[in-house]
Amino acid sequence: MPMRALITGISGQDGSYLAELLLSKGNEVHGVIRRASTFNTSRIDHIFDKLKLYYGDITDSGDVERVLKDSDPQEIYNLAAQSHVKVSFDSPTYTGDVVALGTARMLEGFRRICPGAKFYQASSSEMYGAVKASPQNEDTPFNPQSPYACGKLYAHHLSQTYRKAYELFICSGILFNHESPRRGETFVTRKITRAVGRIVAGLQTHVNLGNLDAKRDWGYAPDYVEAMWMMLNNYRPSDYVVATGETHTVREFAKEAFAVVGLDWEKYVKVDARYMRPAEVDLLLGDALKIRERLGWEPKTKFLGLVKAMVEADVRLARREALLRGNDAESFLGKA
Repeated sequence: MPMRALITGISGQDGSYLAELLLSKGNEVHGVIRRASTFNTSRIDHIFDKLKLYYGDITDSGDVERVLKDSDPQEIYNLAAQSHVKVSFDSPTYTGDVVALGTARMLEGFRRICPGAKFYQASSSEMYGAVKASPQNEDTPFNPQSPYACGKLYAHHLSQTYRKAYELFICSGILFNHESPRRGETFVTRKITRAVGRIVAGLQTHVNLGNLDAKRDWGYAPDYVEAMWMMLNNYRPSDYVVATGETHTVREFAKEAFAVVGLDWEKYVKVDARYMRPAEVDLLLGDALKIRERLGWEPKTKFLGLVKAMVEADVRLARREALLRGNDAESFLGKA
C-alpha cells in the first residue's frame, strides 16, 4: 500500500516540490490549504488532481484535529508558516500564532491522534540570528533576531521536547535559505530575478533592495525537500542542518542575476532603507556534515546554476506578461 503523507503549507514553494517528490515515489499525498477569496494553488495546479486537499488553518485546533483524523497520515510534514522575516516585525503576534503555536497544535494533534506516524518540523537557519560561531551546525547556539526566528526556535525546542517526552518520531530540518522559480516574489532572491525579467521586458526600470552586504547560504529548494524525505525515511529521528556550505552576499546574487541577461546590475539596483530589517542578520553559513555522513544527502545545484534557473524562468514569465500587455516581447528574447 502507498505511504500516506500529509503536508501543511502544500501550496508554498517547499510544499509543492515535496508533493511532487512524494508522488514520484508512489505515495498518497494529502495537503492543507487555507481558504481564501482568491486562488492560491498555482504552484500545485499541475498535480491538483493527484492530491487530496483539505481546507484548514494551523491557527485553529479544530481544523488540525479534523485534518489529522480524516487523512490518517503515516508521515506529516509541517511546512505551514508566516515565513517572511520582515513581515514578522510588522505582524509579530500573528507570526507567533502561526509559527510557534501552530506547531504546538500540530504536535499535540499528532501525539493524540496518530502517534505512530513520523513528523517533520521545518526549522530555520534564522534561529542562529547574530551568529555565535561560523559555520553553523546542530550544536551552534541560537540567537534569534526577529519574531519569525523566535517563533521557529519555540517550535524547534518544542519538537525536541515532544520527541523526548513522548518517544515520538520527530525530525527537525534546520534549513538554510533555499530558493527556486517558485519562491515568493517578496523574498529578496525572487524579487531580484523577477525584476531582471521585467527590466529586460521593459516592464520596470529598477529594483529597490535593502542590505546588499547580508550573506546567505543559498540552495535549491528541490534538493532541500529531498533532505526532508530522507530524514523521515531513516531509522532514527534526529535534527539536521541542510545547507550548501557556501555563502554569498545579496550584492553577489544581484550581480550574477543581471549578468545572466548581459546587464550591469549597478545601473538597476537602488538601496532603499525601507527594506532594512530592524535587527539584521549579517551572516548565515551552514555546516551540513551530519546529514551528509548519516543520510548521504548532498546539494546537487550550485549557486550560479540556481541564479540562472531563476532568471530564465522569470524572463519567460515577463515575456508572457509583456505579451498580455500587448508589448513586442520578441525584441528582448535574444538577451536572455
